Amino acid sequence: MIQYSNLKYEVKDSIGYIIIDREPQMNALNQETLDELQEIFKQFNADNHVRGIILTGAGHKAFVAGADIKEFTDLSVVQARWLSERGHIIFTDLIEGAPKPVIAAINGYALGGGLEMALACHMRIASENAKMGLPEVSLGLIPGYGGTQRLPALIGKGPAMQMILTGDMIDAQKAYEIGLVNEVVPQEKLIGRAEEILQKIFTRSRVAVASAIDAINAAGDKRRDGSKVEMDTFGHLFGTDDFKEGVSAFLEKRTPKFPL
Repeated sequence: MIQYSNLKYEVKDSIGYIIIDREPQMNALNQETLDELQEIFKQFNADNHVRGIILTGAGHKAFVAGADIKEFTDLSVVQARWLSERGHIIFTDLIEGAPKPVIAAINGYALGGGLEMALACHMRIASENAKMGLPEVSLGLIPGYGGTQRLPALIGKGPAMQMILTGDMIDAQKAYEIGLVNEVVPQEKLIGRAEEILQKIFTRSRVAVASAIDAINAAGDKRRDGSKVEMDTFGHLFGTDDFKEGVSAFLEKRTPKFPL
């Protein structure tokens, strides 16, 4: 197994676990961490034994408390533009575009690039102590890893404007109320709850789950016609063995047995 400097990972019960492991730095995203995230998501996305992914941070204080600002000081305009583009590629193609469900288990501060990474995940579960925000305007910047695009799509333009323009943090309960996170649970139950959700998804058709992720993502992709993707995929699934098994099981009043 590859040993990474800034993250830990394992596969257990069909779940791929990714832990950002820079606890003294509040799990901040430096360039090396982005490199490693790119590699581990490529690996997990291609691994047929991994059916879902949980992404979290080490310790009890931070999921990811932003980018590593020390790396910003010497960047040129061109380098900064490439940094943003690279973040978009990793978060969009490998996390949001993963063909299997990715859950962000937000175990503390999720700020800046950390919240943007959580936004790229398909679902977000937060611990009660979690705090979230996009404070980039306080640095004379804006979110650069997709935050200005994903946050309005998730919670609405007005609330997203307020969060981004003030740079204020919100707590887990507020995040739940505005639809930023799916659930809020005690920290000791955070990973267990994410596992429960994935294990339930694993009882469903694998091909249908991957197709649903793709169709939902198409809704926010200006390069694709989401309605056409849905119609084409709906029709395609009628020709699959999973569809035949699902309908037979329904008519026979039994639990379907989909391929693992």
